[in-house]
Amino acid sequence: MHWLMTVLHVDSTTELWWVVFGFLAQGMFTARFLVQWIASERARDSVIPLAFWYFSLAGGVMLLSYAIYRTDPVFILGQALGVIIYIRNLWLIYAKRRDEV
Repeated sequence: MHWLMTVLHVDSTTELWWVVFGFLAQGMFTARFLVQWIASERARDSVIPLAFWYFSLAGGVMLLSYAIYRTDPVFILGQALGVIIYIRNLWLIYAKRRDEV
């Protein structure tokens, strides 16, 4: 375990778990690109599926939590803005669906 903490530049178990959480958050955020790419390839057109926005929101909230823990103001600002945009896009999607019914 000590070698892992050395490699990840952490000094405590708490920091190690936060770095693991950060990697999971980044994985969630990256998954959205894979979902979008696969959907676009299948449609032979640029497509943004609903799952893209959910992965964006989940990854954004997780990365924002990580940035707040790390107290990185640049990272916090960037992720906070993204989370607002993802929520707004989901809101617009569901509002459109509600109006179409």
